[in-house]
Amino acid sequence: MTETILSNAMLVLPDRVIHGGLRMAGGRIAEIAEGAAAAPGSIDCQGDLVLPGLVELHTDNLERHLQPRPKVEWPHQAAIVAHDAELASTGITTVFDALRVGSAFASSNAGYGEYARALASEILELRTRGALRISHFLHLRAEICSETLVKEMAKFGPDDRIGIVSLMDHTPGQRQFRDIGKLRDYVMGKNGLSDAEFDAHVESQQALSERLGTLHEAAAVNEARRYGAVLASHDDTTAGQVAVSARHGVRLAEFPTTAEAARACRDQGIAVMMGAPNLIRGGSHSGNVAARELAEAGLLDILSSDYVPSSLLTAALMLGDLWDDLPRGVATVTSAPAMAAGLADRGRLAVGARADVIRVARLGVASAVHGVWVQGHRVS
Repeated sequence: MTETILSNAMLVLPDRVIHGGLRMAGGRIAEIAEGAAAAPGSIDCQGDLVLPGLVELHTDNLERHLQPRPKVEWPHQAAIVAHDAELASTGITTVFDALRVGSAFASSNAGYGEYARALASEILELRTRGALRISHFLHLRAEICSETLVKEMAKFGPDDRIGIVSLMDHTPGQRQFRDIGKLRDYVMGKNGLSDAEFDAHVESQQALSERLGTLHEAAAVNEARRYGAVLASHDDTTAGQVAVSARHGVRLAEFPTTAEAARACRDQGIAVMMGAPNLIRGGSHSGNVAARELAEAGLLDILSSDYVPSSLLTAALMLGDLWDDLPRGVATVTSAPAMAAGLADRGRLAVGARADVIRVARLGVASAVHGVWVQGHRVS
């Protein structure tokens, strides 16, 4: 039986930090001991932090590997393996890869086609072959404002490791892009549209939402139940929208855009997730509520790296400093996301838990990952 012992570490337990050591065996944490004693053959962590492996519920990072430049497509297997290795290097040991379902073709210059089913099969096949370093689940981003959502979601089933389905309503003029000016900057910058083409895009998207939005939202909720997945809302803005989310059975709110929505989530027992880049940058790039504001109000439960994998660890340590409670900060990227996703076997340093463990050295505001173990096997 493979055994690994880490000694002389600052172990971040669920409720405190202790100086001690940790033994991993059989893919589980077998022992936690307090004190400076080092067992023969152990790895001397030299006072570094030892944390549970990070759990990432929503990341767009794979898209960056699939399309490293606009209109440049990268071979999928190479992109998936590179994405997996990058996440491992930042301390992420469990990831829910976010894949869009629902396509739109009405706007020829800003449209988007189907890709999720084929890509999901490639991820799952690489996982089956043991080619990936960390634990991968799927997160289906159900685009309510689309043409093909029902057809695309029907291609998935309970065996596809779909852990999360999020209700993504990007209808122009509401939620994340209530400010049409912000949407104009984003879409025109990304797709190179003229003013007239952007106006036509907005008109077509709003018409699509009016025609199919209610049907698609109901279908996505039903499909999440069929998969056995956790249901998440996205960009809730008002207490009324949160009330609708609660009626659907939503357990996780991704990036609420206002303090009003975050407070309503707390009242409804819905966990609030915010972007780590938002916290690090000091605000939202879309002009929405700042993650720090919610953290200071006690309304932030979970962090997501969103589009910068390395931000997850940095932001968790920032929260530990902000709250003067390192275990609480670390919980936003370990036990809290694991609990929200229904993964009871990971996210904490405890005897019997899955041995997903990382060693981290603090470098002022930043940090360096000095070791990553998944089920007790070193992967980075």
